[in-house]
Amino acid sequence: MFYRDSWIEINIDNLKANVLSLKNTTKKEFIAVIKANGYGNGDAIIAKSLIECGVNILAVSSLDEALALRKAKIDVDILILGYVNPQYIELCIENNIIVTLISTTWLDKVVMQKCKGLKVHIKIDTGMNRLGLKNLQQARYCLDKMIVNNIDVQGIYTHLASSDNIDRIMCDKQFSQFRNLVDALDYEFNLIHMANSDAAINYNENYTNAIRCGIAMFGISSYETDLLPVMSLYSKVVHIKQIKQGETVGYGETYCSKANEYVATIPIGYADGWIRKHQGRNVIVNNKQCEIIGRVCMDQMMIKLDEMVEVGSIVELIGPNISLKLVADQLDTIPYEVMTLLSDRLAKVYKENKEIIMVTNPRLERLF
Repeated sequence: MFYRDSWIEINIDNLKANVLSLKNTTKKEFIAVIKANGYGNGDAIIAKSLIECGVNILAVSSLDEALALRKAKIDVDILILGYVNPQYIELCIENNIIVTLISTTWLDKVVMQKCKGLKVHIKIDTGMNRLGLKNLQQARYCLDKMIVNNIDVQGIYTHLASSDNIDRIMCDKQFSQFRNLVDALDYEFNLIHMANSDAAINYNENYTNAIRCGIAMFGISSYETDLLPVMSLYSKVVHIKQIKQGETVGYGETYCSKANEYVATIPIGYADGWIRKHQGRNVIVNNKQCEIIGRVCMDQMMIKLDEMVEVGSIVELIGPNISLKLVADQLDTIPYEVMTLLSDRLAKVYKENKEIIMVTNPRLERLF
């Protein structure tokens, strides 16, 4: 249930179709990345849908995100891609959560805890210079130390910095460095993974046996694909007035009408993640493009109408006529940012087989 006329719609059919397409294309173990609340789509419900598709491993960014999934009764393997404070290692073991080894100093602190049975993937830094071990000496030191301390070393991975670049030079360099290091370790890892979404689509190699896909599951890629859009964003017209030529709209008088115009108010604003930079872009009302005029407010924005419409008319902000990629391009950013900026003030409507299967409203769910 929700009472505000702005909401996100998530197409579960398209999500599942995308996952199956990626799995069939790569023929590798599928690690589904659902960090940042499933890229704004709702991690628990997305996780359950992925499990229905045969996904057995999920990846998140932090221990908080992993524990939230466990609280939602998600029982498949969960890999934390980011830093986990060593003092919480026992909590990870208790909840069967896989952690990422990011440095020698991190491991030195981990082995001071009760770490027997801890599941680990080793992160190798081949060019991102964010997290991970830099060379074979460090990797050998960590592997030996984990074995001695009865830590379960399950996997090893790296992260590509430029998989969205059609020029494969950086990817080739990182792949070569990663492969040489893993070969030199001469250890039987269950999972060896490197490819993120774009690499899973555009960088084929037979050395690794798993991929990590996040944004591609939601229909987004830097390359031409048959992936289907999953997230849409809608609102409604809640108020209309006619203004005269020369009147201004919104804070700062940044829009001045050139003629008598209809102005509609829409209940969505920057507190919902619909940032002020959207001013001047278009939305769709009754199959017509309507310009966002004046500054986007915290809770509302105004649009210019060519004609009078009914209060309650649907406003498409992201959807069949306005792709997520188009919105990102017009904001000079990436789809990741647009998706993850959308706040929990927006209810989520999940659809499958063209029917609503669930509605979530995080603000109300915290209260009742």
